[in-house]
Amino acid sequence: MNPSAQTQPIETLADLVRINSVNPNYLGGVPEGEIANYIERFFSEHGIETWRQQVYTDRPNVIARLPGRNPNRRIVLEAHMDTVSTTGMEIAPWDAEIKDGRLYGRGACDTKGGMAAMMHAVASLAREGFVPECEVLFAATIDEEYSYRGVAALCNSLAPGDVDPEILIGEHAPRNPWQADAAIIAEPTSLAAVIASKGLIRWKIETIGKAAHSAKPHLGTNAIEHMAHLLVALQQDTLLLSQHTHPLLGCATCNVGVVRGGVQVNFVPDRCEIEIDRRLLPSETRESVLRHYQQLVDSVSSQHPGMKVVMHPPMLSDRPLDTAPDTRAAQVIAGVLNSFGLDSTLRGVPFCSDASKFGAIGIPSIILGPGSIDQAHASVEYIECEQVIQAMQIYRQFIVEFQ
Repeated sequence: MNPSAQTQPIETLADLVRINSVNPNYLGGVPEGEIANYIERFFSEHGIETWRQQVYTDRPNVIARLPGRNPNRRIVLEAHMDTVSTTGMEIAPWDAEIKDGRLYGRGACDTKGGMAAMMHAVASLAREGFVPECEVLFAATIDEEYSYRGVAALCNSLAPGDVDPEILIGEHAPRNPWQADAAIIAEPTSLAAVIASKGLIRWKIETIGKAAHSAKPHLGTNAIEHMAHLLVALQQDTLLLSQHTHPLLGCATCNVGVVRGGVQVNFVPDRCEIEIDRRLLPSETRESVLRHYQQLVDSVSSQHPGMKVVMHPPMLSDRPLDTAPDTRAAQVIAGVLNSFGLDSTLRGVPFCSDASKFGAIGIPSIILGPGSIDQAHASVEYIECEQVIQAMQIYRQFIVEFQ
């Protein structure tokens, strides 16, 4: 490859970082339309076919296609365009400053570095006239940082017939509704190949009491005290999660991250709610986990007369990813990493990503990208430029070798 071509991904990354694409559901957020325009122009300038999938107003997925020798086989490369908020950042979020081999800015690590690498991997092969064995689709998607609507819509649109996006993050997803032999998702993994990730459920539990003056608490029912009973039970229950483990993911986890209750100190509080973040193993389902916690709530309630508890529906959920290590996708990516002198160990991660939605419809999926997850969402977000260049080479070689 031309040495000058290896620096081009960094120039593209800087351009991408300079575009505000904070998810519109967060403070300072905007629709992804501007960054989508940039990506579309990039591929147009390289003579590569693109099209848009409009998910919301001015929030399209952008898809680019590199034809392959066998149109019935397909590789998908996917990266999300949106970022988290810039609130609390200690650096200028959009300057894309390069210093000591690192590019700084919001989204540099999560996940515009991987996106730039994928874009140039596809463009460089097209420029060289290389025709891969499989068709290659690059997809830049919206909304990964909030509710995964972009990748769900992508999977839905490419399926024959309608696939309800909800099933891609819930249960009973259809198997193989469209043909794809492999997918690589560009999340920051420090170039490690990830084949397993935990799923997620977030929901609220509310205790309902009766308000009264604090001078006569016997006339009321204290919702916070009732929630305290439930919190103790949740803590004890969480300790049991260590009894079941996954070889790459360890044990499931449960965290109570928010508690709200009471109005003022001289009231008996009539409401208290908590928000729970539960990480799932591939052996678990959303339905079975929620059923377990409903039984726990019912058990605690039965031990405390007058206790009223409401389990609210999930605010967000995501399926686990569990790609078999003997799939062609996993074996090829391990071989590619080994050929570059990198660690080819197949790994698991606790965080969620778009990958599980591809896995939900039967596509062997790998999470691999430049940058460390420790820098994602950070007050000083950055990425090592050398890793971006390495990622481009890895993606290129995967496309070349995947048969």
